Amino acid sequence: MQTPTHAPAYLAAELRLPTNWLDYTILGIYFVVVLGIGFAARRSVRTTLDFFLSGRSLPAWITGLAFISANLAATEILGMAANSAQYGVYTVHWYWIGAIPAMVFLGLVMMPFYYGSKVRSVPEFLLLRFDKGAHLLSSILFAFAAILIAGVNLYALAIVVEALLGWPQWVAIVVAGFFVLAYITLGGLSSAIYNEVLQFFVILAALIPLVVLSLKKVGGWDGLTHTLTQQHGGNFVTAWGGTGIGSANPLGANWLTIVLGLGFVLSFGYWTTNFAEVQRALSARNLSAAQRTPLIAAYPKIFIVFLVMIPGLVAAALVPKIGTSASGLQYNDAIPYLMQELLPNGVLGIAVTGLLAAFMAGMAANVSSFNTVFTNDIWAKYVVKHREDGYYVRFGRLITAVGVLASIGTAFLAASFSNIMAYLQTLFSFFNVPMFAVFIVGMFWKRASMKSGFWGLLAGTTAAMVNYFVIYKQGIIGIPTDQGANFVSAIAGFVAGAVVMVAVSLFTRPKPEEDLQGLVYGTSSPGVAEPSAPGDEAWYRKPALLGWGAVALAALCYIPFSF
Repeated sequence: MQTPTHAPAYLAAELRLPTNWLDYTILGIYFVVVLGIGFAARRSVRTTLDFFLSGRSLPAWITGLAFISANLAATEILGMAANSAQYGVYTVHWYWIGAIPAMVFLGLVMMPFYYGSKVRSVPEFLLLRFDKGAHLLSSILFAFAAILIAGVNLYALAIVVEALLGWPQWVAIVVAGFFVLAYITLGGLSSAIYNEVLQFFVILAALIPLVVLSLKKVGGWDGLTHTLTQQHGGNFVTAWGGTGIGSANPLGANWLTIVLGLGFVLSFGYWTTNFAEVQRALSARNLSAAQRTPLIAAYPKIFIVFLVMIPGLVAAALVPKIGTSASGLQYNDAIPYLMQELLPNGVLGIAVTGLLAAFMAGMAANVSSFNTVFTNDIWAKYVVKHREDGYYVRFGRLITAVGVLASIGTAFLAASFSNIMAYLQTLFSFFNVPMFAVFIVGMFWKRASMKSGFWGLLAGTTAAMVNYFVIYKQGIIGIPTDQGANFVSAIAGFVAGAVVMVAVSLFTRPKPEEDLQGLVYGTSSPGVAEPSAPGDEAWYRKPALLGWGAVALAALCYIPFSF
């Protein structure tokens, strides 16, 4: 159970920022540019492939930046800063072991299957590998999860804007929802992706000054670590300190649950099956570009941890009781608190714009993936079949509006979590991890039967939910923190899904081998990239070299924080 007494789940009103006309001008310019990109992208939307996958025409550097920007939502920024204020330097695990290996695995191992099979979504791959039961269940679960996660972004945006700018929550929700709805409805995925590239640079422009001024405030890195060590102990400023089995540490998890729960099942479940990310790679112009999409994204991901972790650590140093009722601030307040304390006007406008850009990127990624899955995998497959292409483009635009409205409805489910990253990790353990178990067994075991996909997915989701809501929440087994419980839920969901798949496969008929070509390892090649253009032999166009380079760089980054 969580031990601290948390402050209420809204940002403190005293965080109101002293914004002026300059800050609002910067914000207004950003919104005009966002809508302009939507109108420009509209001209290229003629078919469902254009609307849902950008006609599979985008270069790797565009899809790579969109890939990382879709992940770098404000829930990531606020959530990981909150994580750092609560748990300290342990936050690096979410990046160097909880992201990079899985992103490399997606690029080198799974993208040839996704892209080569020409599927339009992750659930559609399960239709090819298993049967309609697995396909429909995965589509419903993913659509539900996408709306919940988009709702987290909207809720976080509303409470931040209310606290920082004084706008009522409903105004912030309506304004942000309108702009996301407008540019996705106009230009489809292309509009979302090009806006995500813009948002990536806006987010960096917001975070870098905040990090520099934060470190200056506490006397640099040495001053920061000295203060935190005095306040929270030495383990707070190391990555692996106190993670021995049976040892106590701020994270409430040992090295085994970190490596298996976060480093394997949670991270691989998220990065390899979350269609909000995979969709960006599927929009690339060829297989090589699709493979390089997550690999290009891995390099900025290695260093972004410093941009979100350092503000959280500084907030913990400046407000020693942050996250408790004694301080009046909760962990989610770390970034807004520092913005108020450190940023001058103009820079403040850029920072607020960066936060709004991050919220919109995260929401747009989930809404655009939701409209694709709902239109192609639910509506076109099971409700209204065999209509002309234009009908499904129109329906995709309609369901985008429905998705935004539904996101508003789910936004306040996040209100009970003082650390919104803990809430997101809970959702990932419920929805992404069981799907990863089904994928990994189905991809590497020919004998996995058609029926096993459905039952494995159902068993994994159920096991993860039972562990969290019954075993953890009811105190049957003592787990120190929400994040520790999420790691255990992820392991339970993965093991239950895989075991049930094996058991069901032993008693049901496997799929004929001729139907598994390109879907299972050991069968014919799942896809071939288009012929390389002159100069494509350059090192930065080689997926294997990019992938292993990212893993090695992430491993090296651990060294300064391991002792």
